[in-house]
Amino acid sequence: MNFEEAYAKLEGILEKMTKNDVSLDKALAYYDEADKLLEFCSKKLDEAEKKIQMLTKTGAGALSMKDFNPTERDETLT
Repeated sequence: MNFEEAYAKLEGILEKMTKNDVSLDKALAYYDEADKLLEFCSKKLDEAEKKIQMLTKTGAGALSMKDFNPTERDETLT
């Protein structure tokens, strides 16, 4: 299964869970499946994030590659 398939399944489960006629047992089964899918999707996103690199420009105007860090503030945007 790839990320897109897992995400689509997760969306389907969430849609089913929002219906009022879902029994408690079925809702718990949906919850367990959704939990596994969320873990899978999160792992895939983490793997992708580690592979992403950013092209940055140094003060001298040269281009360099650096690892993407979503928590690091990009000074070039300010």
